[in-house]
Amino acid sequence: MVHLLVLCRISRAVQKRLPGVKVKYLFLMWLGILLGSWVLYMHYSSYSELCRGHICQMIICDRYKKGIISGSACKDLCEENKLQFQQCLSSSPVNQVYGGVWRGKEVIIKCGIEDAFKTDLNLESLPRRDLALFDKPTRGTSMEEFKEMLLTFLKASLGDQQSLGNLVTRIISMADINQDKKVSLAEAKSIWALLQLNEFLLIVSLHEKEHTAQLLGFCGDLYITEKVPYHSLHSVKMPPFLKAVLPSMVARSLNRWFAPAWPKRAEITIGLLEFVEEIFHGTYGSFYICDADLGNIGHNEKYDFKMVNLRKVVTEMTLKDFYKGRHCEHNADCTHGKDCMATCDKLAKQCNTELIQPNLAKICGLLQEYLLYGAPTDFRDELQKHLQTCMKLNGLASQMEVHHSLLLNNIKTLLWKKISHTKYS
Repeated sequence: MVHLLVLCRISRAVQKRLPGVKVKYLFLMWLGILLGSWVLYMHYSSYSELCRGHICQMIICDRYKKGIISGSACKDLCEENKLQFQQCLSSSPVNQVYGGVWRGKEVIIKCGIEDAFKTDLNLESLPRRDLALFDKPTRGTSMEEFKEMLLTFLKASLGDQQSLGNLVTRIISMADINQDKKVSLAEAKSIWALLQLNEFLLIVSLHEKEHTAQLLGFCGDLYITEKVPYHSLHSVKMPPFLKAVLPSMVARSLNRWFAPAWPKRAEITIGLLEFVEEIFHGTYGSFYICDADLGNIGHNEKYDFKMVNLRKVVTEMTLKDFYKGRHCEHNADCTHGKDCMATCDKLAKQCNTELIQPNLAKICGLLQEYLLYGAPTDFRDELQKHLQTCMKLNGLASQMEVHHSLLLNNIKTLLWKKISHTKYS
């Protein structure tokens, strides 16, 4: 009887609270629907803001049909529909990046038109923007004058290098779409506009060692490169929203789980070190990695290293112009991008031009986690010692010339010896 009385009292209490419970659950359901709708709206708004490939194509083709621009991909894009935009990969509205297909091959399409996205998208207003974007060279410019224009621009961008004449010849050959030994005004305007884009300039300058994505074609200032299948050193690149919510330990475990086998990672690393060597006093000057992130570094199916995001790599002249006369209170005030930090002269309150940390030291910092995990135990300690020494390398000119090359070659040799007798060599 006592048990029945207790159960009756509980039953009455639940009945009294039931309407409140129902209201509470209804409120939670309404709140969930509201939040879900808001998330979907934000996702759609973000997508529509970032992904404007159709607008990019419309503007490029309008200019092509008016004879303002030219390029090896214009006919396929605007007339024959052989170049198609597919997956949106853009991270900024002004830098449209798409995965696409060109003549049956997977490619990356990049559209560098900026002004078109800052104003109303009215085709009638495009000619005014064309005048600003494709204003050089002007009608009547001779071939010799155009070559001189290119040489002057390259000197300002890359420094006064002896090999710039060869680069000018290569650019002229690229601009001559129909290979008639002449460059039309539309061809000249297109290649000039492309060279104003930092990434395109670097692709052209660093093409010799094949550590950058191969340039396949262009139309105006839209250009197409090969698709790098693995655009992160880890085989799987997590989306930003997942990165933000995952604990660092979980993210690290996932990266380790999906990473290639250690010998393959060593092979990719050798290619990465060759790239660092290439941009240190290279054929066309020195270049600096201003965002050393694993997400900017990738590889192909053969585990050949590829620098995926060249927007984060800058020329020595760009850095000098950035630091020239720049006011500072601390070293942090002398930071270009994420990782290019110079020292601050606290007496003069101006930035110096020498970077605190060179490319090699930044890369060795990345390799600590990537390369040591799963490394053979018989040489792991030696590898770690080399990487730690490398990370302490600073950007002072007195250290750079000798220590940079010595450390880089030591790590490359160590890795190569370990994998040279395996199937991965």
